[in-house]
Amino acid sequence: MTTPAELAILDAQYMARALELARKGHYTTHPNPRVGCVIVRDGQIVGEGWHVRAGEPHAEVHALRAAGELARGATAYVTLEPCSHHGRTPPCADALVNAGVARVVAAMQDPNPDVAGRGLQRLEQAGIATVSGVLESEARTLNQGFLKRMEHGLPFVRVKLAMSLDGRTAMASGESQWITGPAARSAVQRLRAQASVVLTGADTVLADNARLTVRVEELGLDAEQTALALSRPPLRVLVDGRLRVPLDAPFFKAGPALVATCVAVEEQYANGPECLIVPGYDGQVDLRQLLVELAHRGVNEVLVEAGPRLAGAFAQLGLVDEFLIFIAGKFLGSTARPLLDWPLAQMKDAPELKITDIRAVGDDWRVTAIPSPAASV
Repeated sequence: MTTPAELAILDAQYMARALELARKGHYTTHPNPRVGCVIVRDGQIVGEGWHVRAGEPHAEVHALRAAGELARGATAYVTLEPCSHHGRTPPCADALVNAGVARVVAAMQDPNPDVAGRGLQRLEQAGIATVSGVLESEARTLNQGFLKRMEHGLPFVRVKLAMSLDGRTAMASGESQWITGPAARSAVQRLRAQASVVLTGADTVLADNARLTVRVEELGLDAEQTALALSRPPLRVLVDGRLRVPLDAPFFKAGPALVATCVAVEEQYANGPECLIVPGYDGQVDLRQLLVELAHRGVNEVLVEAGPRLAGAFAQLGLVDEFLIFIAGKFLGSTARPLLDWPLAQMKDAPELKITDIRAVGDDWRVTAIPSPAASV
């Protein structure tokens, strides 16, 4: 007879495996959450699955298909509450009921108002025992973007920065390639592939001829994950309040893009990239409203790769959820350009960050930090 303490340990072990499966969808599930499922019967895993991409079967369906008849009387471990509504696929709660599982353990409830507890309720009404909250913190971290969009109507915003030890991002001339080494650049490519949107500004595109694409040769993934990463490239968004970037720029030649502006769209854009007119002032796009518009389009995660002015604007407005700062072991000198354009007059005005992770990336270092208190919503 398994004691409650022993059962809790087993639940955590199997949920850890379900989370491992869910992470396989890091590059592909947008706009859906990343979800994994494990079916266990008599102490043995009899089925596993993970959600690959929107419109395709969910994790529970893949796991139930793998388990077959062995799912009857089994326990299903799912990293997110099974859905109870008809979307592009049938409800997973119904699939679990029809398969005859005896118990469902969810890492967390789904914040999607179309689900929001109704999936677990559907299971309980069918006589299935349910548990929620197993490894919930890990599950929330996995789907930060989806949760932010569902709970606050905004995407999760990461700002990627690269600097020297003296906090500089480019020489006075604008020269910036390359501050960091190959390992750091590979890590950035994976961040791009993971994001729903990669966002930059006109200054960066004009100064660097930036394309902001995912470069396959630098991803550093195995063949399976590389294929997945390339199957859903992120949307590239250019913030260009005054439409300064010419249409023959390398950025536009690199593929589909969305231009966020606050001026009337010129006639030549009729056959060019899609333009989104956002409210603004003096040629400056309202960044919060831009994020709201992106969330309406199903965007979960935004990776900002921009110069000090646009990155500083996101920071000053409290729109940043996480900073990823790559630090190279070199000095660029006092005339080089700063990390953020954020004039502060007194020490008491200096914003505080909580550093959540520091690790070596090749010859460089990556500091992960979040605003303290957390970014306003």
